[in-house]
Amino acid sequence: MRMRTRARASGPSERGGSSAPTRGEGERGSVTAELALALPAVALIVALGVTGLLAASTHVRLQDGAADAARLVARGEEGRAPAAVTAAVPGAASSVARRGELVCVTASVGARVAMIEIPLQATSCALAGGL
Repeated sequence: MRMRTRARASGPSERGGSSAPTRGEGERGSVTAELALALPAVALIVALGVTGLLAASTHVRLQDGAADAARLVARGEEGRAPAAVTAAVPGAASSVARRGELVCVTASVGARVAMIEIPLQATSCALAGGL
């Protein structure tokens, strides 16, 4: 009859440590690395959003300037129309067109969005001879 003897293997428990990493030990610093990769992308998206909102704000001011200029031209004060447009948006250009009984003013300016210049244009019309 053979007797089985078990050889005692010296395992990690006998050496006082563990050979396999415990939960989370191998991921040390991964949050920092992920943040370092994600932060520039988030900053870029925020910057694009802010410049987009600024361009939209410029377009609204351009539309207001064109409306003011159209009313001035309709009342016969055509000389004050360009000043009304540039007061609303500095550097904007304007042109006047007559369409039947309507007087239309088109205002335009270039807006920068993410280092790209986007042309903005707004047109407003008023009834000629208005008060």
